[in-house]
Amino acid sequence: MQLHFENIQRIADTTTLPHAMPYLSCRIAEDLNLSHLMERLVKGKDQPNSLSSSEKLELWDRLKILSFTRMVVSIWAVTILSLYIRVQVNILGRHLYIDTARGLGSSYLLEEADLIDRDDQQKFLASADFLANHGLPKLISSMQTAATEVLKAKQLRDFFNTAILHETIMQILDVFLSMGSPHHWVDCLMPEDPRLYKLAKTSSDETNPPEFTKFDQLMVETREVLSSAEFSNVVELSLKAVAKALVEEKGFQSGGGNLTNGMPLARLLPRIAQICPTLVEEPSKNQFIQIIQSVPEVGLFFTLLYSNMSAS
Repeated sequence: MQLHFENIQRIADTTTLPHAMPYLSCRIAEDLNLSHLMERLVKGKDQPNSLSSSEKLELWDRLKILSFTRMVVSIWAVTILSLYIRVQVNILGRHLYIDTARGLGSSYLLEEADLIDRDDQQKFLASADFLANHGLPKLISSMQTAATEVLKAKQLRDFFNTAILHETIMQILDVFLSMGSPHHWVDCLMPEDPRLYKLAKTSSDETNPPEFTKFDQLMVETREVLSSAEFSNVVELSLKAVAKALVEEKGFQSGGGNLTNGMPLARLLPRIAQICPTLVEEPSKNQFIQIIQSVPEVGLFFTLLYSNMSAS
């Protein structure tokens, strides 16, 4: 069982996550493209009469909000997607292990068992793209609202150092996570609970109730894990670890001035824009995914999840 568990973790690292991450990275880059704002500000600097003072202030304010939005969306996305995929493969792996063990015990049991077919397996793992395909606009909108709230009192001349940047990132995440109902962010990550819409469909068409498939069962189990207090704790610890590593990145700490000594917010924004893509790099190059995996509580959580024990 231990060998199977290790193989499952390897599948997440070498197959599922490398498939999902590049697509998500492209979508974030497309939906939060800051280049047009930077270009207009550069043009305004080179051609002083091309922008009024109010237009410059508006552009800088938008750049401030969207830079932090992209950074924190990227932090959240790399953290949640890597954890979500690991939840998926551990749930699926546990089911397949149990099915196989039953089959080894009795060929009759294997024939009679309600096994997960390959189509349901592939459909289940493909749901890792839900965030990139469907959930990202809602995530960006909510995170932008949170960033606007936290940054409304921050001026371009305000001094930022490592501690202040870290605190600001965590404040935005805290505001985002506290918005709406508990675990509202799960809806950015996966489709609605199949029990809800199938129950509604059953009540409207009692003669032909919809089938509750193995895929539905896997999705329900996944949603229950994501909505658990134990998973919330793992998410919180992982987000903190990623945020801490990010503010210590050499991109923030090198060059003319660095975060250790501090710099005005206006000088920090271009660095944020430059460093954001590294957060959602492919897994083989992504130090932040490795940092998440090295959090002790993360390893323990998935060990217990695979063995189907309470993670409390």
